[in-house]
Amino acid sequence: MAGTVAATRSDAVKTSKKRSNVHQGWKRFKNHKLAVIGLVWVVLFILAGTIGPLVAPYDYRTGDFLAINQGPTLKHIFGTDNVGHDMFSQILYSIQSALIIAVGATLVSFVIGIILGLWAGLRGGLADVIIMRGVDFMMTLPGFLFALILVILLGRGYWSLILAIGIPGWAGYARLIRSLVLGMRNGEMVEAATALGASQFHIARRYMLPNVIGSMGVALAFGIPGDLTQIAGLSIFGMGLQPPIPSFGNMIAQASANILGFPWLLYFPAGIFAITLLSFLFVADGLQEAFSPKGGN
Repeated sequence: MAGTVAATRSDAVKTSKKRSNVHQGWKRFKNHKLAVIGLVWVVLFILAGTIGPLVAPYDYRTGDFLAINQGPTLKHIFGTDNVGHDMFSQILYSIQSALIIAVGATLVSFVIGIILGLWAGLRGGLADVIIMRGVDFMMTLPGFLFALILVILLGRGYWSLILAIGIPGWAGYARLIRSLVLGMRNGEMVEAATALGASQFHIARRYMLPNVIGSMGVALAFGIPGDLTQIAGLSIFGMGLQPPIPSFGNMIAQASANILGFPWLLYFPAGIFAITLLSFLFVADGLQEAFSPKGGN
């Protein structure tokens, strides 16, 4: 009975401490004004990608041949392109496709990285050596070139792009996870759990993952804008989503050739894309300050 009471009290203390850490982290995040502004934009971006295509005034495949290369009007607030596509609708669909690929690719990188990083950090020995040599090898390869080769091999669909961008990106997550695990592996809680016969899976789930979630959240926030940039880069090289599916890279590439005559074709997609990248980076920077051990009070 006494052991049960002590365990319950210990769990309550841990829960209270976690809540306090989250509260303090949120206070530090709110003090980062650019991070808060960035978070608002990121939320709006995600909302636009989620429901935007449902409320878009025009289908991305529908062109108004009576309004080709038309500047912003009440009917087409962002203007139209060279086949009469409504640019506002095109951007809403592009946000959706960018989110699907970027989030999917980031999750692929994250899942592979966290599994291999935990394994290397917990097991050590030969497993650690092999995984870290693999990390070193992946880090020496140009990620964009690797993604380009994979797209050529896999094709230009959603899943192909998710895998092509996600697979090369696991090394950074694995290295980060391994370093965090090594810092905790000799801690009292882990040593006590090992002495009691707890499995490595239990140790990873119960003690490791909850303590690295803040750092991994920061890494994910930095990873998404990197993947968004790769998606746009592949599209500019003609290896992104196949038209007529809209994407930021396709729109920017097509508009660059007509920037002098029809500048709105570049300004709107490039401007929204740039603001989105900056917003994700501001959020990541705010999370880094919020969850850093050296963060402010």
